[in-house]
Amino acid sequence: MKHMRKLLLAAAAIALFLLAVVVATALLMLASEADASGSGRTAEERIVVLLVLLLVACAISFWVTYRLHELYVSAPLRMAEELAAAVAHSGLRLGEYAAGELQVLGKVGNQLLSLREAHEKDVAERVREARASLEEERSRLAALMADLSQSVVVCNLDGRVLLYNQRAKQELSTAADGSNAELLGLGRSIYTVFDRALIGHALERLQQASRDGSDGDSKKLVGSAQFVTATRSGRLLRAHMSPVLGEDGPHHARVGGLSITGFVLVLEDVTSTNERHARRDVLIQSLVEGGRGPLGSIRAAGEMLSDFPDMPSQQRDRFLRVIRDEAGVLTAQFEKTASAFSNDLRERWLLEEILGAELLAVAARRIGERRSSERRALAVKTENVDEELWLRVDSFGLLQALHYLALRLQDEYEVREVRLSLTRSGQLAQFDLSWLGTFMNNETAMSWLQDPMTTGGEASPLSVTDVIERCNGDIWFQRERVSHRAFFRTMLPAAEAPKDLPRAIVAAPEGERPEFYDFDIFLWSAVSHELDDRLLTELSYTIFDTETTGLQPSEGDEIIQIGATRIVNRRLLRQECFDQLVDPRRSLSPQSVAIHGITPELLVGQPYIDAVLPKFHAFCADTVLVGHNAAFDMRFLQMKEKQTGLRFEQALLDTLLLSAVLHPNQTTHRLEAIAERLGVSVFGRHTALGDAIVTGEVFLKMLPLLAEMGIKTLRQAREASQRTYHARLKY
Repeated sequence: MKHMRKLLLAAAAIALFLLAVVVATALLMLASEADASGSGRTAEERIVVLLVLLLVACAISFWVTYRLHELYVSAPLRMAEELAAAVAHSGLRLGEYAAGELQVLGKVGNQLLSLREAHEKDVAERVREARASLEEERSRLAALMADLSQSVVVCNLDGRVLLYNQRAKQELSTAADGSNAELLGLGRSIYTVFDRALIGHALERLQQASRDGSDGDSKKLVGSAQFVTATRSGRLLRAHMSPVLGEDGPHHARVGGLSITGFVLVLEDVTSTNERHARRDVLIQSLVEGGRGPLGSIRAAGEMLSDFPDMPSQQRDRFLRVIRDEAGVLTAQFEKTASAFSNDLRERWLLEEILGAELLAVAARRIGERRSSERRALAVKTENVDEELWLRVDSFGLLQALHYLALRLQDEYEVREVRLSLTRSGQLAQFDLSWLGTFMNNETAMSWLQDPMTTGGEASPLSVTDVIERCNGDIWFQRERVSHRAFFRTMLPAAEAPKDLPRAIVAAPEGERPEFYDFDIFLWSAVSHELDDRLLTELSYTIFDTETTGLQPSEGDEIIQIGATRIVNRRLLRQECFDQLVDPRRSLSPQSVAIHGITPELLVGQPYIDAVLPKFHAFCADTVLVGHNAAFDMRFLQMKEKQTGLRFEQALLDTLLLSAVLHPNQTTHRLEAIAERLGVSVFGRHTALGDAIVTGEVFLKMLPLLAEMGIKTLRQAREASQRTYHARLKY
């Protein structure tokens, strides 16, 4: 196409030259004839007329050439670009053109595109039906992962995360200062969280165990590894690593008869357990050290009394006082130790921490359920509930015990209403099940507490007392004759409120459900590839944008907002985003506020840039940066290198430059224009996160178009971008 354009321009130049020669010759002939007839024109007048006619002829020739170029050179090139975009992305159509031949060609092209789109819709419908069951399994997996109490992370052999749950994100993305550092995400390296050498050692042990245990059965799962590590926030985790087996592949490790494609990490937070054990060791040690003196004194006094039975009474009384005093000291020390660590010393059953008010609400609902059509439901009321009180109990057993006692009251004493209360009493929680007007004797109440529980026709080997003792508590029956109230009172150890409560998982709108996994990452490997030689479709990206106080970073303008999202395995992960306002420590111009809508009031109390950039640097670690007119944004980041000590040295791609590579004949490469050409809906413009999402959608549309041009690797994309005119702009 370039050669055709050059030939056309050369032909036009030759035509102009020949036309000028012909016109000049004709004018000279006319001038000679005029001289012969005696018209009387001077030579100067003839030259002026000659030049005017020559300029008019040149202008007409240039206009004709320009129109021909627009109609039959530029227009076909634009049509080719539009056709390439329409072929890559359904729903796009060719525009209108002035040349009649191109109009006919455009109609035929649109008809072919419509036919192709109809076939694609038919294929898409069949694919949708085939994937319906897979989507159902995916939803089940997401629900299962969300409800797990343990952290689960699945990685390929390169340490790329391909599955995680919210518990893992909460525990592993916490920085040393307690803030969210966004360290965990699909396609990101687990080595940003854990030490590479530690994971490598555990993986080596896993492979060694697989070699030792392999017996020729390639499908038999053998080997596992365990280790303990600490997170950046100081939490202590026990990790259980298991292999993920699969078919042989280029990025799999062959061990004996097994092909290992990755590994699963099941993480358990043992910080509190380790702290309890440490406290227990300290108390036991102090008890041993503190008891040696009193025991030695008691032993010495006892030996003296035994060896000298005829000693004077005054001396005997002195030794007896020593024994009594030292025994008292020893008893006080034992009581102090038992009181300080009673919960841990008595705990024999795995208990769960639960908010007392939540347990009370569940108990009230279960007791109040209608038992049958013949017997009405038992009324339940709650009173004096401490909303901040936490318990460490066997919640199922405790609910079963309360239900059992309430039903026996209804069956044997026709109690119609019971009341539940929960209050704090020192270091204990007081849990009362009370009722009015009906008394029982202590022997009956004791038998209820000691008998095996039977509810709904199902018998349990445990009694109420067994359940309460399992929870390290105590229960008894008590009456208040003045108020005509009786109750079963349960005293339970109060627990401290958990420091890191799991964040609630909010249901996303339909079509925007968070992604929990991407198993295609199993196929990734960086072992034999440099980043520049990796395919664009294999890389993970951070799409980012900034809003600023102005357009002159070198003259003091500052960043006021950073927004970013990520692309992994050619999918835009909207749930893994970064969106932060920044206090610029300077005023905002009315012109900038009119563009982005961020007022000075919104920036009050926001963190400064030196606190935001480290978090953003961690968010985009191990990815390729992508932006629109990214040189502008990068200049602002580079201006902060000395202040923060951070350098953004990641590879960078610019959708503005890539648009110039794909569509060199288009007159504009603004983000809105590119989005319109590629069929991307524009929303949230002039907010950092909104622009980043639109840029991400545009970039995904560009990838197949770049591949058709032979631009498939990061190196090829960067080199093609650098050859464009827009790459020469500086900020």
